[in-house]
Amino acid sequence: MHAGARQTRRPRGRHRPAAALIPAIHPRGTNVGGLLRYLFGPGKAEEHVNPHLVAAWSGPSQLPSLEPPIHASGRHDIRALARLLEQPVRAGRNPPLKFVWHASVRNHITDRILSDSQWAHIAAEIVAAVGIAPHGDPDAVRWVAVRHADDHIHIVATLVRQDGETAWAWNERLKAQSAARDLEQRYGLYQVGPVDHTSHRRPTPAEQNKSHRQGRPEIPRDRLRREVRAAAAAASDENDFVDRLQTAGVLVRLRHSTINPDEVTGYAVGLPDHHTSSGDTVWYGGGRLAPDLTLPQLRRRWDSGPGTVPRNGGHSPSRPGVQHRTDAFRRATTAVDTGARHLGGRRPDDEEDIASLADAAADVLASTARAFEGRKGGPLTDASETFDRAMREPQRRHAGRLHPAAGQLRSMSRLISAVGRLTSDDDTAAALQLVLRMSMVADNLARLREAQGRLHQAQAARQAAEDLRELAAKVPATLAGVRPAAASVQTSSRRTPSKGRAV
Repeated sequence: MHAGARQTRRPRGRHRPAAALIPAIHPRGTNVGGLLRYLFGPGKAEEHVNPHLVAAWSGPSQLPSLEPPIHASGRHDIRALARLLEQPVRAGRNPPLKFVWHASVRNHITDRILSDSQWAHIAAEIVAAVGIAPHGDPDAVRWVAVRHADDHIHIVATLVRQDGETAWAWNERLKAQSAARDLEQRYGLYQVGPVDHTSHRRPTPAEQNKSHRQGRPEIPRDRLRREVRAAAAAASDENDFVDRLQTAGVLVRLRHSTINPDEVTGYAVGLPDHHTSSGDTVWYGGGRLAPDLTLPQLRRRWDSGPGTVPRNGGHSPSRPGVQHRTDAFRRATTAVDTGARHLGGRRPDDEEDIASLADAAADVLASTARAFEGRKGGPLTDASETFDRAMREPQRRHAGRLHPAAGQLRSMSRLISAVGRLTSDDDTAAALQLVLRMSMVADNLARLREAQGRLHQAQAARQAAEDLRELAAKVPATLAGVRPAAASVQTSSRRTPSKGRAV
């Protein structure tokens, strides 16, 4: 991160370490001297230790002459190095306005410490993969790799070749990630799978900063994704889905076909108190929340099988009793146990069965998290979101036929939504048995995802299983006669009540 960048922290959610050799391509800039000054400086909190070059465009033999000298004050003089990097830009035929290319490459916390020569090789492979400095090209761009910590390097390049032509570096993020996967294998580092387009969109730095300025306990995109997922898991059809969102205080806007105005082709959601600077509501389409929350994907879910809950979504005129809720969770536990066994018996190429069982189990867990923790969320909601990451199918691949056990799981999801919030130790104990069974589903899904080569999702499934077992062991000790909603606040300091208001 260069000196002008601003580091932000998400208001909610748990930090997990990044996977091995993740190359981050930073926004292009115009001040190569300022970037080098930061990289060779002490850092924002004296975190830069022994900053030095490990690689450069001219080869290892020239590194000593390129290394910035140190003044008596202890600061590095980067002026000569900056001039050398800028020379092709000044002599270029039509240099781009933003000519400074900056990437950082970090390895996993569990990996061994790499040597300078190993990091030099990694840097050379990255710049070759993205196309700005191909191997054996003497006229490629000038670049250097700076190391000021054990676990990462920074690569700085100027995007004008030494023959005067501009290097455009198209699709450098995907190319750098592909090179990183090969390097992980070569060096025996912690491995992650290739990009599979199943992760939901993360909040941008602008969203994070805005939420921080406004004092929001949660980023709107994250809250809306959770509300949409809970409504989708409980709903029986589109009308029920919209009604549940509006009841939860979410604004809903339907998109109609330009050819057939009576046909609904999509939807967007927003919060009543989340606006642009001009006062307009900020809307998020389903696909901007997660790949499986588009309207076509949700329609496949609702049309996928029968349910035991009435089409009105299971809203009961009177509040269900404890025994009713306890029986509902016991029935759901039996269904999840059956689903776990079926999932455990699948082969990696049984993709349709795996998809339908995992998708339906995710609905059960989402409904259970809502019954246990309510709209404010908590550790079970976090585990549900992690499991959701593990069950998604790659882009443009959708579940086909529905496994019979998956239909029963969907019914149980709607039943749990219908019986409402937990109120006693009896129904909480029944819910925790369901949580434990869901950890078995997550374990089986992790094994299948690993066999399918989908390592991102295998990791998410393993993490979900671990979180579910930890929660099931922790909550009984913290209840002590307290209602589950209060217990969830005590077991997680990460979440605070949402301030949304009803429509």
